[in-house]
Amino acid sequence: MKKMILPLVALLLFSFSADTNKLSNDDRKKVVKHLKETRDQMSKVLKGLSQAQLTFKPEESSWSIADCVEHLTISENAFGGLIQKTVAAGPNPALKDSVKMNDEQLMGIILDRSNKVKTAEPFEPSGKFGSPDETLKAFLDKREEHISYMQSTEDDLRNLYSNDLPFGTIDGVQLVLFMSGHTERHVSQMKEVMNHKLFPSNVD
Repeated sequence: MKKMILPLVALLLFSFSADTNKLSNDDRKKVVKHLKETRDQMSKVLKGLSQAQLTFKPEESSWSIADCVEHLTISENAFGGLIQKTVAAGPNPALKDSVKMNDEQLMGIILDRSNKVKTAEPFEPSGKFGSPDETLKAFLDKREEHISYMQSTEDDLRNLYSNDLPFGTIDGVQLVLFMSGHTERHVSQMKEVMNHKLFPSNVD
């Protein structure tokens, strides 16, 4: 009897270990939901806007809606690189205690529009993707890659860590949520532009 029990115990322990060393279903659902929601929020805001509306700037130094879309497209690609870098580095349990914020606190930082930060030069819009339609397509294509990754990955993102953002260590799930929250932040900026008193009417 003992000969049968020991292998069964070993199998159960192995199965438990395997299940806990991958992305949880709750994290997967949460991140995929937010990636889709923020993608759809942006598409909804942009729908039907004219060229004049897309390029309107409340002030000479401020960004237009088209500028926001390009910045998001540049950032989406850059975040994709950070995700790949984080996964390639592998698990590092020693960094677990370095994560000082939970998901909600992290999202609070990125969504707070009262805290304005000037972006680094590589993330400044410069028309590199072509027309606003081409830029949006580039964003949506990359976002679809990220959604597909999150839907299928077995990477243990909660035990993978990144130190590439300016506010300290975050885990892999938080990195993807930050990317998605970054979209939501700039969708809010687009809405602010649209609410400006001089924003053009819907004519080309």
